[in-house]
Amino acid sequence: MTIQLQIDPKSGVPFYRQIIDQVKAAIVTGSIEPGDRLPTVRQLAVDLSVNPNTVSRAYTELELTGLVETQMGSGTFVGQQQVEGDQIERRRLLEQLCQDFLSRASNHGFTLDDVVKTLEQRRRR
Repeated sequence: MTIQLQIDPKSGVPFYRQIIDQVKAAIVTGSIEPGDRLPTVRQLAVDLSVNPNTVSRAYTELELTGLVETQMGSGTFVGQQQVEGDQIERRRLLEQLCQDFLSRASNHGFTLDDVVKTLEQRRRR
């Protein structure tokens, strides 16, 4: 499977942290599975328009937690370790998802009030 990552420069979250959070979220949701290959550091850096060191830092932290494994000459792959969906991690993931959504909505001219009003309407259905 392929993972599509996006960086939001307006979110205030460091780019490497955004990469880590999105990879973790993709593992939790099953978008990527153990054995799936991640993009190379160089390729992801080009795709996201970030410094390769940023991607390398994210991959290194993911590797230290056992979520990915780097095989010299072959690439970086999703590891066998499962992501623990503890409350703190789940809360941070939700915060990141909300921030991403609000940034995208703002880029299209919607205010926070517009978003809240629409969510409240959906809730009543």
